[in-house]
Amino acid sequence: MYKMNIKYNYKFSLYLFSLENKFNYCIFVLKSNMKIMKRNKIIYLIATGLLSVLLLMSVGMYLFNNTEVSVMFTSFGFPTYVIYPLAAAKVLGLFAIWNPKFNVLKEWAYAGFFFNFILAFFAHHMIGDGEQIGALIAMVLLMVSYIFSKKQA
Repeated sequence: MYKMNIKYNYKFSLYLFSLENKFNYCIFVLKSNMKIMKRNKIIYLIATGLLSVLLLMSVGMYLFNNTEVSVMFTSFGFPTYVIYPLAAAKVLGLFAIWNPKFNVLKEWAYAGFFFNFILAFFAHHMIGDGEQIGALIAMVLLMVSYIFSKKQA
């Protein structure tokens, strides 16, 4: 009878040891996932913040330097009446990207910014003014922001 209790206690202690190891492993995985999630969120916030600064600077230029922007749009072959709606669309797109409630609008905002930056890059490239680097930087920031917004969700 005593030997059965020892075997039973031995198995029970192995079982508890196994549970403790599983618990420790779960804590380790959770901590490492939290570190990765924090890193992903930091990268997302930095990329989206820099993208926001870049877009708000362009909106400010559209609104406050309208004559220079009109000349630039005319040299691109674009109509000048799209300057103000484009500025409004950029502000609304930023609102959609930063607001966590509008997931569908966020996707549309990312898509709209993608096409805007592609068209801006090729417009600057085609007239050869050397200003396409801004659109390229915005495109990289947009891609990083989009990828890390999906990783943290």
